[in-house]
Amino acid sequence: MIGRISGRLIENSPPFLLVDVNGVGYELEVPLTVLGDLPAAGEPCTFYTHFVVREDAQLLYGFAGRQDRELFRLLLKVNGVGPKLAIAILSHMSVSEFVGCVQEDNVTRLTKMPGIGKKTAERLLIEMRDRITGWRGGSDAAAPATDNRVQSKVPVEEAEAALLALGYRPQEASKAVQSVATEGMGRDELIRQALRSMVKK
Repeated sequence: MIGRISGRLIENSPPFLLVDVNGVGYELEVPLTVLGDLPAAGEPCTFYTHFVVREDAQLLYGFAGRQDRELFRLLLKVNGVGPKLAIAILSHMSVSEFVGCVQEDNVTRLTKMPGIGKKTAERLLIEMRDRITGWRGGSDAAAPATDNRVQSKVPVEEAEAALLALGYRPQEASKAVQSVATEGMGRDELIRQALRSMVKK
């Protein structure tokens, strides 16, 4: 199993990254919460990874820290939760936010994410409660943005495309991005703020 890779970031196309490791390019699918900590293209980077082998594909998931990967693996043990949904959960909230959500039995916040209905949310809360005993929870949500629009359409379009990849409908993605867009915001910040706006309490 590939558990960790270190190399240089070559491409950043959320939710996928391409990392060069001694001439070999590894494609990683990552939670969108890692975008704020990514280095510039060509700079060194390190990710903890989880390798999945299927009949039709070999997939490598990347995480900024060990705890993020551990939560991803715990989520996979929940009935009905696969890698795609686990990545979506970690894209919408940090580890501490998810732990806080479980500790508070916050079904409503979980159901705001695409692919999670009330039954799935309740199952997540029940099955994860004992698995994250001792983990520290809490909200580290950013302050809300203003209503000013960004000048460039490129970051907006790229942010909307990333939300579509997570399962949001075009109208939902567009509305969320436009609601947080401010002048000068880049793609990554737009994605983070849009996701927060859709799952905030």
